[in-house]
Amino acid sequence: MDIIKGNIFVFGNNIDTDQIYPGRYLDLTDHDEIATHAMEGADPSFASTVKPGDIIVAGTNFGCGSSREHAVITLKNAGVGAVIARSFARIFFRNAINQGLVVVEVPNLDTLNINTGDKGILDIVKGNFTANGQTVFFQPLTEHVLSIIEAGGIFSLFREKGVKAFG
Repeated sequence: MDIIKGNIFVFGNNIDTDQIYPGRYLDLTDHDEIATHAMEGADPSFASTVKPGDIIVAGTNFGCGSSREHAVITLKNAGVGAVIARSFARIFFRNAINQGLVVVEVPNLDTLNINTGDKGILDIVKGNFTANGQTVFFQPLTEHVLSIIEAGGIFSLFREKGVKAFG
């Protein structure tokens, strides 16, 4: 999982949790059904075109809005390999890591000339993202964060370590 390769989907600034997963679907419980509504508020065709491993590239404040985990669940179950943004809402960032979704903050992301449909390669250990022959660098994910992501989320990691309080 050190390298994530996929098609890029570009989104702007302030993509909130209702754009990622509209609140009118909060009653859904099946993760596959939840995934069919991924990014519906920002791009209604996203869920039908995203493929496993694809990469969302966004501007500032990605995941702002409510603190509900549904926004992360929908992206992960839709097959999104990673979300790269200039900045994230803190609660979304932490929810993503806790759910095992790769999120990377790249403040100078706007130096890349990329579009939806371009191919991207993300190296979460070395700390670089390449698209169209252009590369930007970021602080690599820590070993602790990588262990959470590799386990599939914080609860899976706790189960692996034998912590019984989390089922």
